[in-house]
Amino acid sequence: MECISVMDEKVTQLQALGTAEIEHLDGPFLDHLIGTKEILKSWSAPEVLQNAGLYHAAYGTVDFGERFASLEDRKKIAAIIGEESEAMVYLYCSCDRHHFWAQIGVAKTLEFKNRFTNKTYQITEQELRDFCELTVANELEIATDNPNFIKKNRERFLDLFERMEPYLSPNAIQAYKALLA
Repeated sequence: MECISVMDEKVTQLQALGTAEIEHLDGPFLDHLIGTKEILKSWSAPEVLQNAGLYHAAYGTVDFGERFASLEDRKKIAAIIGEESEAMVYLYCSCDRHHFWAQIGVAKTLEFKNRFTNKTYQITEQELRDFCELTVANELEIATDNPNFIKKNRERFLDLFERMEPYLSPNAIQAYKALLA
């Protein structure tokens, strides 16, 4: 179990990186990052994935261009959340979602496309599981208490999450169905 002071330090580092000043859909980006981590925690996700959830958009994503760290800061972020968590953050941020999401549940072999390098490759089954779990947590955090987001994106995310089900925890499946179904 993680000591509260360790978590406080991770949040303090997020604040120092300016996340409280970055606007997200429904308020400060910092709140969204903490909320994503808390969803993963409520699903009993491993600490490594929870830490990745806390920093999941450090380098920006294909759909959210704001970032609070550059790719040159990878070692700095790894020092805060751990190398394994940072590797998941990099994977999440580097994903060309338009390319990768379309394959999930459809293609026999998934081809991950890194939007930073434009290279394609296969990711491990564990990386895929963690990626899918983090994706659902991120989108549900945005959707919670946001009926306009749900109205606009419900069908798209229901389709994606249903295709992701083989890689999701029972808690993630239950959560997305409760909110979107």
